[in-house]
Amino acid sequence: MGFPENCQACAVCCFSMLATYVPVTGRDWSRLGPGAEDEAHFVGNRVYMKMRDGHCGALGWRLTADGVPKFFCTVYERRPQLCRDLARGSPLCRGELATKADRVAAWLRNNPATAR
Repeated sequence: MGFPENCQACAVCCFSMLATYVPVTGRDWSRLGPGAEDEAHFVGNRVYMKMRDGHCGALGWRLTADGVPKFFCTVYERRPQLCRDLARGSPLCRGELATKADRVAAWLRNNPATAR
């Protein structure tokens, strides 16, 4: 997989099987606002974004008119600092892409709405 032209075509950084993948700080919790408990949960005494189906629960997607998935963050303006700090094209971004691109491809193949 080559480097995507934008994050909405990729979303690799949003995928993980770990329930503790995206930590949420106190400041993040405040930023998430009154609905924070809908997006994040406690694991022990720490807080993390909820994960669903192998990706962050805040990851949304839709198919474009030509049937290509377009990803987006449903809490983008309120997203945790960890997500804010991940710069597209940075070494961390490229590392995520190199190690996890197959997860997104497998998810797309196994998702009935995107299966081709």
